[in-house]
Amino acid sequence: MSDRAPQRPQLRDDLVRMEGYHSPQIDVDVRLNTNESPFEPPAEFRAKLAEGVAQLHWNRYPDRQAVQLREAIAKLHNVAMANIFAANGSNEVLQSLTLAYGGPGRNVLVFEPTYAMHSQIARVTNTGVISGTRSDDHSLDLAYVSATMRQHEPAITFLCSPNNPTGMVEERETVEAVLAVAGEFGGLVVVDEAYGQFAPWSALELVNEDTALVVTRTYSKTWALAGLRLGYLVGPTWLVSALEMVVLPYHLDAATQLAGTLALDHVDVMEAQVAELVEERGRLAEAMADLPLTVWPSGANFILFRPNQHDGNAVWQELVDRSVMVRNCASWPGLDNCLRVTIGTRQEDDAFLAALTEILT
Repeated sequence: MSDRAPQRPQLRDDLVRMEGYHSPQIDVDVRLNTNESPFEPPAEFRAKLAEGVAQLHWNRYPDRQAVQLREAIAKLHNVAMANIFAANGSNEVLQSLTLAYGGPGRNVLVFEPTYAMHSQIARVTNTGVISGTRSDDHSLDLAYVSATMRQHEPAITFLCSPNNPTGMVEERETVEAVLAVAGEFGGLVVVDEAYGQFAPWSALELVNEDTALVVTRTYSKTWALAGLRLGYLVGPTWLVSALEMVVLPYHLDAATQLAGTLALDHVDVMEAQVAELVEERGRLAEAMADLPLTVWPSGANFILFRPNQHDGNAVWQELVDRSVMVRNCASWPGLDNCLRVTIGTRQEDDAFLAALTEILT
């Protein structure tokens, strides 16, 4: 028997220096850092879910095709079930897309600053990442976008609308222009609409069988079900079929499928909560405009801002010291000194404003 210590397996070379995606979890009174809904799902939903879970056959595998759930989502968007792919959060949807259409020798294109998981997922799947940039106001320059796409011919071009963490909504003309260029070399366009219900328009209008476009959505935000971890995409049937080759079997458990289906019985509640948050977003943005801040317009359930005369890291810590947590975005490309606040209840937002005012004035 050898006296040498056993050797540990070596991590993939391309993962050695990679950091995971993390958001601080701190015990505070007011949590406005992860863009969750401040509302609980309806009591009727919770009661029916408890009743349904009690009747599940736990000794049996769940429906591999998630037919009932996908049919319900398809009905919501007035498409066929074959146009719907559902998974454990929109991140697994994005991962499945990158597994199917990315990989070694292929690249994805992102425009920073944007959702960090687009690049993170690509790298984990051994897909190259081309990082484009945005204008100073966080918009996309279409001439630059087109030139970058033609130069690199990415397998996947990611757009995020409303963009996280800036809150900017991409115009229909922008998405159409990106689609036109991607069509020149057979590229896929993914529009991440995790916050789509808060925006004035949706790229869902552009989804069809002949266009390499998918739109991803999540239950985490507007459906008040961040704890469920359920997301989906709407796209061409041929693409949905392709994803079945890379997704793990029985990846959506029975309780998740049930909860996702039952939630769609409460569209009216969801829409009312969205309307309330949009109104509150306007109130909060107006109040923040009176403080020494740069505040960017938002079409999502959060607001990006930058203290004009204070260090953003220090402001973040002082908010935590007052039991209020927002997201520190200073590590995002192009967002030096920036913070992002989720729209909460009126009471939560008032606590944030009071703490922020005390810090800045």
